[in-house]
Order: sequence, then C-alpha cells, then structure tokens
Amino acid sequence: MGSSEHSEEANWVLHTPRLPGLWREFTEASGEEISPKDTLPAPGSTKHFKKSSTASSAIDEERLDIDLDLEKNSRLVERTQWVLNGPEPPGLWHELMDSLRETISCCRKKYSSLKNQPTLKSAVSVQQEIFPILVWGRSYNMSKFKHDLMAGLTIASLCIPQSIGYATLAKLDPQYGLYTSVVPPLIYAVMGTSREIAIGPVAVVSLLLPSMIQKLQDPEADPIAYTKLVLTATFFTGIFQAAFGLFRLGFLVDFLSHAAIVGFVAGAAIIIGLQQLKGLLGITHFPTNTDVISVIEAVWTSFHHPWSPHNFFLGCSFLCFILMSRFLGKKKKKLFWLPAVAPLLSVILSTLIVYLTRGDKHGINIVKHVKDGLNPSSVNLLQFNSPYVGAVAKVGLIVALVALAEAIAVGRSFSTMKGYHIDGNKEMMAMGFMNVVGSCTSCYVATGSFSRTAVNFSAGCETPVSNVVMAFTVIISLQLLTKLLYYTPTAILASIILSALSGLINLSEVYKIWKVDKLDFLACIGAFFGVLFASMEIGLLVAVIISFTKIILISIGPGTETLGKLPRTDMFCDTAQYPMAVKIPGIMIIRVKSALFCFANANFVRERIVRWITAKKGEDIKEAIQLVILDMSNLINIDTSGIATLEELQKNLISEGIELAVANPRWLVIHKLKLSNFVEKIGGRVFVTVGEAVDARFTEKLPPPANASC
Repeated sequence: MGSSEHSEEANWVLHTPRLPGLWREFTEASGEEISPKDTLPAPGSTKHFKKSSTASSAIDEERLDIDLDLEKNSRLVERTQWVLNGPEPPGLWHELMDSLRETISCCRKKYSSLKNQPTLKSAVSVQQEIFPILVWGRSYNMSKFKHDLMAGLTIASLCIPQSIGYATLAKLDPQYGLYTSVVPPLIYAVMGTSREIAIGPVAVVSLLLPSMIQKLQDPEADPIAYTKLVLTATFFTGIFQAAFGLFRLGFLVDFLSHAAIVGFVAGAAIIIGLQQLKGLLGITHFPTNTDVISVIEAVWTSFHHPWSPHNFFLGCSFLCFILMSRFLGKKKKKLFWLPAVAPLLSVILSTLIVYLTRGDKHGINIVKHVKDGLNPSSVNLLQFNSPYVGAVAKVGLIVALVALAEAIAVGRSFSTMKGYHIDGNKEMMAMGFMNVVGSCTSCYVATGSFSRTAVNFSAGCETPVSNVVMAFTVIISLQLLTKLLYYTPTAILASIILSALSGLINLSEVYKIWKVDKLDFLACIGAFFGVLFASMEIGLLVAVIISFTKIILISIGPGTETLGKLPRTDMFCDTAQYPMAVKIPGIMIIRVKSALFCFANANFVRERIVRWITAKKGEDIKEAIQLVILDMSNLINIDTSGIATLEELQKNLISEGIELAVANPRWLVIHKLKLSNFVEKIGGRVFVTVGEAVDARFTEKLPPPANASC
C-alpha cells in the first residue's frame, strides 16, 4: 500500500502541467483565476462532528473532539512562540566578522599544525600545498610515463603548428606562439591540479588581445611597441589570476555564465574564421577592427584588387585533408592519433611543396624567418611607465576572466570524466604564476586549450607530465627546426586555425539553452551578436549585463501562487502545478515566489491579493474569504517598503472583514516584522507551517471549555 501511494505522489510531480512561458509571465496583468475545485469542508461545518443516534453519545463525542482540539490548539500556541521568541539574527557586521574570524581560525589551525610538526616536515607540507606535483609524484611510475610520453608527443604535433598560427592571429611574430608553449606548460605541470589539461595559446585569447590592444598601438606601424603592450597585458593577466586564487575570488569567473561563454565563443569563432581569410586569400591589407561588417567589407574589396588564387587552392586542399583525418579519427577509435598529427603533416607537406616549386615566387605568402633559440628574457620589455598602463591593466583583467573561465571549464569537464576534483583556487594560482613568469620570458597569455586537452585525454595521459613532454618537444623544435619553417605558407596556418573552429560553435548546446531557459538564451545571443557586430569586450559586457538582469528579475520577481492541500498528505502545494491539490473554503493561502519582498515587488503582490479577493467575493458569496495565509518560506529578506505594504494589506483585509496570518517566516524576516510591531498588528498569528495556520483557524471556531462542560 505504501509503495502504491509513493508511486501516485511521484506521478503528481512528474505529470504536472507545463510551465507558463516567459512571455505569459511578463504580460500577465491579472491574478490567477480561482477555479471552483474540490474543497475541504469549511471551518465549523457539521462534517467535522460525528452525529450519533442518541443525544448523550453526540454530546460525549463533541466534548471529546473539543478537548482534543483544545490540546492541539495549545500545541499550536507553543510552536508559535518558537517562531516569535527566537534569538536575534546576526547583523551584517557580525556576519563579516564571523567570516573573517573563520578564515583566521583556519589559518591558525594550519599554522599550529605546521608548528607542532618538525621543521623539515612542516616545510614539506607547505611545499605540497603549493606544488601538487610533490603529492602525486610519489606514486609516479614508468607505466604512467609511457602513457604521458605518447600523449605529450601527440599534442606537441598539434601544438607546434597551432602555436605559430595563434601567434599570427595575435599579430605577433610566429616564435612567440612557440615560446608560449614552453614555459607556461612547465610551470603548470608543477603547480596545476588537472591531469588532462593542455596549456598553451588559444584562439579566443589570441583574438581578444589584439582586438583591444591595437586600439592603443597599431601592430603594423610599430610592432615592437605593440609586442611590449601585449607582454605587459600578459603580466597583469597573471597578477589578476593569482590574486583571484590567493583571495578566493573565483566567484568573479562565475559572472560569465555558461550561456554567455557559449555565445561569446561562438561569436569569436566566426570572427576568427573571417580573420583567417587574410591568409587564405593572400590579402595584404586587412582592417584592424574585428567586427564582422569591417571584415566582410575588406574581403569584398580585396576581390577588386590582385589576389593570389594559389594561396586559396593550397589552403583549401589541406583544410579538406585535416577535416577528413578528423572524420576518420572519430569513426575509428584506433586512429585517434590521425587528427592530432594531420596539422603537423600539413605543415611539412605544404612547406616541401612550396620549397620544391618555389611557390613564394608565384604569389604564395610564406612565414619566412622564425627566430630560433630558447625563450629570451623580456623583463625589460614590460611597460609599467607607459601612458597606456591603465588601459593595459583593464585588458589584463578582461583577459584574465576569459582565460580562467575557459581553463576551469575545460579542466572540470575532463576531471569529471576521470572522477576526481580539481582545486579552483590552486588552478587560478597556477595560471597566474605561469602567466607572470611567461610575461618575463617572451610568452603571451596561455591557458587551457579545449582541442589539445581533448587530444591529450584521448591519447591516454595520466598526469601533467604530458605537458612537460610537449614543452621539451617544442624546445627541440625551437633549437633545430625553425629554419625549416621558412617556406611554410601562411595559408596552411589559416587552414589549421579554421579546422579548429568547428568545435567552438556548439549548436546543440545553443538549442539546449533555448529549450531550458529563455533568459539564458538571451545572454547567449547577446554575447554572440555583441562580439559579431561590435567587439569582443562589448560582447562580454552585453552578456554580463543580461546575466545580472536575469539575477535581479529572479530575485525580486513578483510571482505569487495559491496553495492547496494534497490529498492524503499534510503538504500544501501550488494548485497550478498540482491540479489535484484541494482548496479550503474561506481560506486563501498565498506564497510569494520571490526571495526578496521589497520596494520593487511589494505593491504588485498586494494589488494581486486584493484583486483575487475581490474576484472571489464576486463569484461566490457563500465562500467568502475569512482568512488569508501568507506562506513566507521562500522569503529570505524584507525591507521597510515590504513591511509598509504588508501593513497596508492588513488594513485592506480588515476593511473587508478578513484576517491575515503569516506562516513559516525565515529568521531575518520575522525579526524585522517584530521590530516593526507588525506581529502585534496581526494579533500574533504567526505559525511554523501552513498546516498549523489552517488548524488554528479551525480551532478558533470551537466553543470555550467552560461552556462545553455544561
């Protein structure tokens, strides 16, 4: 029997009516219609009293019911006192001090635990906290190294051509992309907590940097000054990222919601793709603006000037080769290495073709000189005395947020598959430190790459040592192979970047966002169109504004719902969601769906309640409302405007001969209601649950015990 009842209640939840749409919620001008559902017997109804064939038995049973109800009423009064006589809630200053005290206490515990340990052991504990490699390195063995070696070589074959391409995308010399694939991965391997993430330059950051910095310095007019600003922005990016981790400010990354990131990345992918038309078509003059209109206009005008079809043919041929290899790699799991090796094979083959045919003499654009050698020091290139230092710091903050959002999203995605947890604060510290050091060693902003991380995961990496293998492979390339890249066509680099963009536009995720949450979809397309038609920073700003607007609408939304009692239970639920919920005649139970009852929504709620009562009164005089119960279980806080509105509502109800009761108020809410004397104005009708408020209404109609005994 119990199992069947549970199944029935589960079906109530699973088969509720469809939610009203967003448009209906915003355009709803009147209160919900109160339908004449099945109702419970009214208070004082004869259905609540058993009738016996004899007068004496009827009197005895009535006295017994009265005694039970009086006992129940005394319990209700006692439970009401629990609500009214609770301790005073902590104030804002008290909460801040508690938070600070808790942080200091945790630090003291760590310090005392280290102090009680031997000096050597405490030093090791501190180092293990900073460098996770000292923890997982204990169990490292040759078997794991074999997997990491294979994975590292695989992602290196993808990293080398991508790094050169992303450096050109960032309007830097090709070697800066290779530099960025050396130092940051080595530092992350020591300080990071993710096993699969592959560190290096990425497409979105490579486009975001020039889109903002070229407004300060033209990379074509003065490439050296431009490079200095990029390295300075990288330094500020690392400082901000390390500060986020040190002060546990990771919640700032959450301001970029999942939907906003999906739209932002999709818009950036299209912009990146259009930017690659410069290399694919061999266009010499290209706009500095990144919006789609400027790029399309430049491409259109280029067809009226001499352009090299050889670049287009060569780039498209190898783009088809890379896409075909990716298709085969997905179809046959044993060929997982083919999509990773294809970009490197494309570079080698295209370079040989251009060298043997002297294609550079026939209009094919080539990379030309790539500076060899290890990362040179760039400390003297950081511009802290520049007049643009404030603007560059702002660029660093924006890039820090975007890079962290991408890296943490990538790291969490693959750590979930492996069943372990990454430490967000340690990740931020690792990212920040590697970018600070990277800015001093000729690297621009590095973060976690989704495409290379996916390859790293598929190749069977076990630890961050795969990043070390990749970095040393790039070091060998910088020492020995840079001269061979002289004849590498720029069209191949463009095709490699274009082949990586398909994974950035996730149409299925966009459709899912549309289906689940329309406001999230609005943030998604806001970021998308902002990036597409304005700039990267405008797209981010639009997404953040829409996300904050959504939070405000949800927090202070004036939604209300009428409650009814579910059959054979003591639960009161929304009658719109649960049509089987039974309304009680003479009692209106209303729950405010907002977390805040404040100046923005208080009057709306009051007007809706008054309108409902007026409509109910006009429909059926016999079932006139005698009591309104406000379920405050959702309310977290209330302001003075909300309290004033409740007082006005109380006056309106009294004028109609209706009483007001409050059920399940939260700690801060009941505290403010007591301070404003509102509890006294409603006669102390405050209850722990809605059910007790209803029961109290029933017992109020009973005669006093003295008369019952007569």
